[in-house]
Amino acid sequence: MTDMKELSILIADDHEFVRRGIRELLRVQRTWKVAGEATNGREAVEKATRLKPDVAIIDFSMPELDGLQATRQIREKNPDTEIVILTGNESGRVVRSAIGAGAVGFVLKSDLAGCLVKAVREASKGKRFLSPRASEIVVEGFLTSENVAEQTGKSQPRVTPRELQVIQLLAGGKTNKEIASELRITFRTVETHRAKIMLKLGIHSVAELIHHAIRKKLVVIHDD
Repeated sequence: MTDMKELSILIADDHEFVRRGIRELLRVQRTWKVAGEATNGREAVEKATRLKPDVAIIDFSMPELDGLQATRQIREKNPDTEIVILTGNESGRVVRSAIGAGAVGFVLKSDLAGCLVKAVREASKGKRFLSPRASEIVVEGFLTSENVAEQTGKSQPRVTPRELQVIQLLAGGKTNKEIASELRITFRTVETHRAKIMLKLGIHSVAELIHHAIRKKLVVIHDD
């Protein structure tokens, strides 16, 4: 079954065989079009600025500008282009860095065949997507840090004051739109804070986040 929404896509990877593989994966979606290709980060930024694709698929490790730098610059120059980061690096730090730079999708190259089309589809809707192995890495990283904290007595990863405000408002039943209005920040910024909080704490739903916040006494729910 194909996706009927017309979609323009930029592919940026310094390896021809990877770009070819991505083209093959995307080809079955008949209304999707590869608008351009780039072989380094600087070229990716230039082509994204000129072509204004709906989605840019960016390799994490590229010459001239790496994937994080390219993502930041593309998001700054063309905020309507959503970014999916690809990497072979199985590191929780890499996942967090990619999301922090403004990517909405993150796919490990080992998950490419099974996940890229879904990642692009979700990204085109502005929705976040982590491939299964990337999600496992985030959870494993959280569990490891939690075990270390228990053994050493060190505290859990700290949320920033702004992140705490977002947690408190989520716990109060506020939507992202309402939080944006109350804190006088953009909807996208609220989404970014929420994603960073969940990645930092190894949490995957608002319900989990609220439970964690109450358990850690980040918020207090009063009975009426």
